[in-house]
Amino acid sequence: MNILLTGGAGFIGRHVLDELIARGHTIRVMDSLRPDVHADRPWTPPSPVDFVRADVRDARALDGALRGIDAVIHLAAKVGLGVDIGDTPDYVSSNDYGTGEVLAAMARAKVGRLTLASSMVVYGEGQGLCPVHGRVAPGPRLDEAMAAGQFEPPCPICGEQLAPAMVGEDVATDPRNVYATTKLAQELLSSNWARVTGGSVAAMRYHNVYGPGMPRDTPYAGVAAIFLSSLRRGVAPQVFEDGGQRRDFVHVRDIAAATVLATEQHPAGVRAYNVGSGTPRTVGQMAGALAEALDGPRPIVTGKYRLADVRHIVADSSRLRDELGWTLRNDFADGMKEMALSFDR
Repeated sequence: MNILLTGGAGFIGRHVLDELIARGHTIRVMDSLRPDVHADRPWTPPSPVDFVRADVRDARALDGALRGIDAVIHLAAKVGLGVDIGDTPDYVSSNDYGTGEVLAAMARAKVGRLTLASSMVVYGEGQGLCPVHGRVAPGPRLDEAMAAGQFEPPCPICGEQLAPAMVGEDVATDPRNVYATTKLAQELLSSNWARVTGGSVAAMRYHNVYGPGMPRDTPYAGVAAIFLSSLRRGVAPQVFEDGGQRRDFVHVRDIAAATVLATEQHPAGVRAYNVGSGTPRTVGQMAGALAEALDGPRPIVTGKYRLADVRHIVADSSRLRDELGWTLRNDFADGMKEMALSFDR
């Protein structure tokens, strides 16, 4: 296929690009190389790739980039939770207005296949198991409870502490921060486009991505990159809450394989796919694995917290496995070691 890959110079984008090349596709990359992402990460497109340096909010550039294209993989976005509420206009403009321009340009070019990079953050706290009421959407974690070291979310009905539960794609969405809200808006805008044009959308809800090439020392980096930056300086990683937050860490090469597979195979209509390992691991365990790989200082559990953070989120990725034949190929321990040894090199 002839594929337009937006955000192809980014962390995930570079791995998706490698997977596309390996699978024999013809690729055009569109990326703005925005300074807050690429200041220390110069990028030159590999020789078989056509490169358009432009922002996805540029309608004229999109019209040119979509000529001769069969499918779009839309990764370009401003990522992370944001630093403060002042980031809101940039998130909304970059992610939602930008996606609107992509969709409008696809309609003009009559390109009908879209694979969208979404995120597990659309679920908020996901689901929990109440000993009395079964599966419920967790109630909000309150500042006074977290200040007292009570980090588990409560049952919204009786207030009992919840046990974590796996999250499937049909769980109600509940975005808890600006970035999460923009990712859900991208999905909704894409669904509207598909309904009007007859196009198809695979919304890939990536869970906690890690791997070689992860960006460092930015407010938009993942927690693994923050831990590694500390370890490289000989400083113990600072783990928030009690370190027991459960996450679903998935290697970037597995993310890339799922994204390309969905582009090749996803059926007509709109379908969301969780992309995760399905194996819960705590943030404390991840920090410990990275410290061990680098023979660095042990993590320090600080008890600090951010109200926007969720306590537990672990994917049920059976839909992706059953419908598209995706399999996890990268081991967690090996992947953490690989990332630790390649970080900042």
